[in-house]
Amino acid sequence: MTIAVFLGSLLLAMAIGMPIAFALLASGVALMWQLDLFDPQILTQNLIGGADSFPLLAVPFFMLAGEIMNAGGLSRRIVGLALALVGHVRGGLGYVTIMAGCLLSALSGSAVADAAALTALLLPMMTAAGHDRARAGGLIAATGIIGPVIPPSIGLVIFGVAANVSISKLFLAAVAPGLMIGGALWITWAWMVRHDRIDAPPRKSLREIGRAAREAGWALMLPVIILVGLRMGVFTPTEAAVVAAVYAFCVAAFVYREIGVRELYGVFVSAAKTSAVVMFLIAAAMVSAWLITVADLPSKVVELLRPFMDNKILLMLAIMVLVMAVGTAMDMTPTILILTPVLMPVVKAAGIDPVYFGVMFIINNSIGLITPPVGVVLNVVAGVGRMRMDEVTRGVLPFMLVEFAVMFLMTVFPALVTVPACWLGGDCTVQAAPRR
Repeated sequence: MTIAVFLGSLLLAMAIGMPIAFALLASGVALMWQLDLFDPQILTQNLIGGADSFPLLAVPFFMLAGEIMNAGGLSRRIVGLALALVGHVRGGLGYVTIMAGCLLSALSGSAVADAAALTALLLPMMTAAGHDRARAGGLIAATGIIGPVIPPSIGLVIFGVAANVSISKLFLAAVAPGLMIGGALWITWAWMVRHDRIDAPPRKSLREIGRAAREAGWALMLPVIILVGLRMGVFTPTEAAVVAAVYAFCVAAFVYREIGVRELYGVFVSAAKTSAVVMFLIAAAMVSAWLITVADLPSKVVELLRPFMDNKILLMLAIMVLVMAVGTAMDMTPTILILTPVLMPVVKAAGIDPVYFGVMFIINNSIGLITPPVGVVLNVVAGVGRMRMDEVTRGVLPFMLVEFAVMFLMTVFPALVTVPACWLGGDCTVQAAPRR
């Protein structure tokens, strides 16, 4: 009955068009009434306490860093470097998209920001070169979702806070899976354009490649600074977000000189608006998370999944299918905040490593950003590229299926995630559960 009240009130609030943050508050109030615990003071305390978290400071600072990178020319120079390296081969602009997407993912951590930048810069070039517009838009959307996987990732920060899991370990464990997804897209694109007759840009000379590398060098130093700093314990993920924002500003303002006081005001306003939406959503979700704990919903979910508990890989497959279904109707952040307090007790009871689960959970939620009908990244590509939503959906389908295939491959063979995590993090306690 408790599960029915929570899900029923949440879905009803969403069905009548209520914003997801207010829908979460409404479901929390309904659950409080059902448990005979309604107290406005408790509601307010949990709402304020939900956003009162030091690790969550990483969210607005990474948002700010991403805005500065797009406005300050860092993103454009990353694309320029990728274009100089692989733009001349058959289907080269597609490879440029994938390479630039992976590099941008290591800068911003936001799928929406990456997809918007790639669409504005590369979609007109791909269309002019003769690529099918729908396929090009689909590739850009599929590449954009690597943003929340490769660190720094806002999704991993939110999951780490909600699940009380080390964000540094999550960052280091997510590097290899993100690159694997990029590699899968690379192979898929190569297969799709093998018979296309596309006029590729001329091959760049070594001098031009060197110039592009020098121009992008300052931008490429940022992910190196973040990963090395986290690996060596120089700073925490929250401090890394501040470093990213300050470094991006210094490069944009004093090296590239593409951002001034007037542009900076708009950048701060845009980052503040986005951060406010995310932080209020997190605060509202923490109310529901507290009530989920009080109502002991996790133990009820454990009982529902008891038939799968003896086989950890089968359990992970069941959870991944559940998250896939939720991702078709809900955005990434609310899905993380709603499902994390419910699923983490199940994961711990089954003996699955929380870091491995967190990476898989975020990958699944990231792919959910391109699954219709919601598909936030699909909407971004359609809006920026002035395309119809059905066009982008048609173009993204083959890439989306490949990404789901890679995700399930990592679920069946957990070593694909855990072994690289051990190498990068130097912590071989990140172990996936063996098959029983």
